Amino acid sequence: MIQMEFGCIGWRFPKFEVFTMKQRGITILLPTLDEARGLRNVVERIPFKDIASEGWDTRIVVVDGGSTDGTIELAAELNCEIIRQHSGSGKGRGLREAFSIFMNSNDLVLVMMDADGTYRPEEITTLIKKIDEDDVDIVIGSRMKGWIESGAMSRRNWIGNHMLTWLAVFLHGTYVSDLCTGFWVLSRNAIEKMELNSIGFEIEAEMYAAAAHNGLVIREVPIHYDRRIGDSKLGSIADGIRIAMKVIRRRFVRKPIS
Repeated sequence: MIQMEFGCIGWRFPKFEVFTMKQRGITILLPTLDEARGLRNVVERIPFKDIASEGWDTRIVVVDGGSTDGTIELAAELNCEIIRQHSGSGKGRGLREAFSIFMNSNDLVLVMMDADGTYRPEEITTLIKKIDEDDVDIVIGSRMKGWIESGAMSRRNWIGNHMLTWLAVFLHGTYVSDLCTGFWVLSRNAIEKMELNSIGFEIEAEMYAAAAHNGLVIREVPIHYDRRIGDSKLGSIADGIRIAMKVIRRRFVRKPIS
């Protein structure tokens, strides 16, 4: 059974009096593994007032893969809801647990972004406007169409991401410019239709493949990509191979075996 620990049970950011319509629920999901150095920076920059002005009631959920650096304690201090992974370590496992819990909530949209400061929380509003106004299933933040800070992405990772993106689009036929971005906005419909079994960093590639297979409508928004706060956990060659293999397998195995 999946269990949840709450920094503050049932807690949400207060609604602003200026908004009289009933707010819709939105989850901002932050996967973590020893991200104490970046988590506060990310949470405190989330534009809660701007999100509320678009008609959304925000909750912050941290899904943690076994941090030992105080991330859990900090998340509780910041009034985040906390999911401790119970199926083992790995970003893919954590996100799948969090998606399952999200589907049992009443929230309509999920925003997924890393907690290391590479993505700018200030740009959340732009992405959720896109999913709201265009009535699409998924909006992704594209680093390749946006602005990458010097030193934020190595040349090897930049080339590797382009190659993996090309492979994915060639095999699955749905255009995106940035397969490996970690900044996504997903509707309930999108999450419900995705069948995933990823364990690690290949999860975003599998999400793309599942979306393409199910004919989900994907849009992109250019975003900024900054240097991360703390040490990187992505190993370019090994993780790149796993991503490529996931993209290839999902072309021929449409319903993965859990």
